[in-house]
Amino acid sequence: MSRRAAYALVDWGTTSFRAWACASDGTVLNERRAPEGLTGVIDGDFAGVLTRHLSVMDVAGDTPAILCGMVGSRTGWVEAAYLSVPTRLDDLANRATLVPSAGRPVHILPGLAQRGDAPDVMRGEETQLLGVVADGFDTGLVCMPGTHSKWVKLDGGAVVGFSTFMTGELFQLLRTGSILRQAVEGAEPLRPDTDGFAEGFARGFRHPAEATNALFQLRAGWLLDGAAPSRQAARLSGLMIGLEFAGATTVYGTGDRMALLASGPIATLYKAAFAAAGLSLARRFDADQCVRHGLLAAAHRLHSDRSPT
Repeated sequence: MSRRAAYALVDWGTTSFRAWACASDGTVLNERRAPEGLTGVIDGDFAGVLTRHLSVMDVAGDTPAILCGMVGSRTGWVEAAYLSVPTRLDDLANRATLVPSAGRPVHILPGLAQRGDAPDVMRGEETQLLGVVADGFDTGLVCMPGTHSKWVKLDGGAVVGFSTFMTGELFQLLRTGSILRQAVEGAEPLRPDTDGFAEGFARGFRHPAEATNALFQLRAGWLLDGAAPSRQAARLSGLMIGLEFAGATTVYGTGDRMALLASGPIATLYKAAFAAAGLSLARRFDADQCVRHGLLAAAHRLHSDRSPT
């Protein structure tokens, strides 16, 4: 007889849906991924989308679901209000929003907000951080690369500050919608050892004030010297990541223990960036695993009767 899922854990973003059916001890019994984020939900039928996916995963109709991500935004299913930092990550479950008339117990975890002179928000990343803390890293600086990279300062399991850098989005905009498009068109997939990445990173990290000049030089190098698109794309990526590291180390310094939270090729790029910046990593975490571990930790707190003894 197959094991019955104790929880459905769901990371529901703007463009993607990921769900895991888990036993109470965290064993993954089934998994489902679909390009059915908020933008793909028709007529606000979030309950219908969730039920359909969980039914395919053979999750019983009374199994509680714990959700995180943009599903809790103002344009999502039900808004889960931001918690102001500093806040303890183990308090996320206590402040979760119960979705009414969902057909099963459904809770959405809140995001985090930094108010004051350096306003910032996150939604979804806080659950990954809960997984990081559950895995033993509760004090230090966590780098979370992506479209909007986050650098987060943890102190005793609490988020005490964070900064967002639009690295990935700016790279994509410059690569596809600026005068640099022709210079990088047809570039091969980027790797840390691609010619130009280290050079671009050093320029952005050590000379951030020259960033806009360095950007135009990418076009000039293509026009005048015939620089290969792969080299120019690597220099552009390195430059943008270097600017992020320059900003983050200006804000937070380099005295904290540091961890990298990432999955896939971007994890390799950022590992190389840490080395190029002369920064040592105390820990590396897989983002996919951490969001699941964070959701599981919240599930145990919300539904203690189902937690392992």
